Amino acid sequence: MNSGRYSLRSSGRNDDGEGHGATRPGGRDIAAGDVLLAVEDVSLAFGGVKAVTGVSFDIRKGEIRAIIGPNGAGKTSMLNVINGFYQPQRGRITFRGRPRPHMRPYEAALGGIARTFQNVALFKGMTALDNIMAGRTLMMRRGLLWQLLRLGPALTEETHHRHRVEEIIDFLKIQHIRKVQVGKLPYGLQKRVELGRALAMEPDLLLLDEPMAGMNLEEKEEMSRFILDVNNHYGTTIALIEHDMGVVMDLSDRVVVLDHGIKIADGTPAEVQGNQAVIEAYLGPEPSR
Repeated sequence: MNSGRYSLRSSGRNDDGEGHGATRPGGRDIAAGDVLLAVEDVSLAFGGVKAVTGVSFDIRKGEIRAIIGPNGAGKTSMLNVINGFYQPQRGRITFRGRPRPHMRPYEAALGGIARTFQNVALFKGMTALDNIMAGRTLMMRRGLLWQLLRLGPALTEETHHRHRVEEIIDFLKIQHIRKVQVGKLPYGLQKRVELGRALAMEPDLLLLDEPMAGMNLEEKEEMSRFILDVNNHYGTTIALIEHDMGVVMDLSDRVVVLDHGIKIADGTPAEVQGNQAVIEAYLGPEPSR
């Protein structure tokens, strides 16, 4: 589990262990008690198949929190529970200090949780700009009639939101494809547009499900830098699922590891990387002599 391929973080990160927080590159201290979201004893099953069993962890405000594990570990199921796509049979999720019973995806979005997906989920016939603009829908207050007429207050509102979208386009360096249909874009740029749409929602918590999947090395390095920039520039808390261990170990403040739906490790990248249970989950147990 080598993490030496990327060097995007500053050398000032703190890997001294859990309980003292972690120092961000910008010098902000993430206190152990400053919890944005807490997952407590969550279990999820589909018939007789147990996807997640008794999992507990938290996500602190301002950090990049990785959720990793082998294929079938329950990572995406866990993200779907946080996002409200699935309702767990047991356990509790607390967001901003308030329990969240039976929250639906649109309620999660209204509450400040945005999401990207393993497979790009964009409107392929729409331009990059219009796809990102779709992320502002929940913030628009004028009714459908006003929006169709595009007059008066509706036009003022649209102008405001379009200005915000243009800022995101500049931030992600995709000015050159803003008017291009996303279905015609290469995969790496589609992923960037999807990130832009999530950012347009101005989330407190951004969930990234395999943001580097299918990318080459150059695209992974670009996306890694954008994730760090989102965290540093906007102060957005990020939870990500990623299979590339180099990316995970370099980007993350803390890592939680699942295997067959059970949490097997939780700590700093250095702690997790040296955890024997994690090594065995990925590589298998050492043969007995």
